[in-house]
Amino acid sequence: MIPYGLKKRVLVEFLGTMLLLATVVGSGIMAERLAAGNQALALLGNTLPTGAILVVLILMFGPISGAHFNPAVTLMFFQRSEVSGKEVAAYIPAQIAGAVLGVFLAHAMFGEPLLQISAKARDGAGQALGELVATFGLAVTILGVRRARPDAVAVAVGLYITAAYWFTSSTSFANPAVTIARSLTRSFSGIAPGNVATFILAQLLGAAAATALFRWLGEPPPARTT
Repeated sequence: MIPYGLKKRVLVEFLGTMLLLATVVGSGIMAERLAAGNQALALLGNTLPTGAILVVLILMFGPISGAHFNPAVTLMFFQRSEVSGKEVAAYIPAQIAGAVLGVFLAHAMFGEPLLQISAKARDGAGQALGELVATFGLAVTILGVRRARPDAVAVAVGLYITAAYWFTSSTSFANPAVTIARSLTRSFSGIAPGNVATFILAQLLGAAAATALFRWLGEPPPARTT
């Protein structure tokens, strides 16, 4: 693998998160316009592009930056001593800035006002639990598949998020940068600013729980011989 400098890795984290949010919000706008009020159809139209773009982005940028695109994932790898504090301090602002720019890009493509504030309430204990479960599942998917089938992480993450959009009450934000950015859109995919802190806390707890689980599990045992 070619070693990439920090500046290049940070740029890739910025670009990857920007493209992720442009997809999440852009597909949400398109889905809402075409679904004619059918919420299930709109959610499906939002889900499939999100899962698909994650596979593409991880395959494309994973060899450069690790393809985190998510502060919770970056902090998880920091807890595992796989990234440094310097990388955390550079990655997370880049992810948040990229996410916000991705929302603005989606708005511009669809002729919407660039700066918006969401009014879509996503509150209550059930939705908070949904975000904890969504992020725990995402983190477990990354850690588990990475050590069992490293070449399958991109597909596994895309499939997990596709599923989690539907089985979690929160529709699986599972990412603090995504949560912050989605508070800046009034589209189908938005979240009211007052609900952002609860979602982020749940996401960080979910990622921490997954990290603790894999620390307890330890390294996999050697393969059996017959």
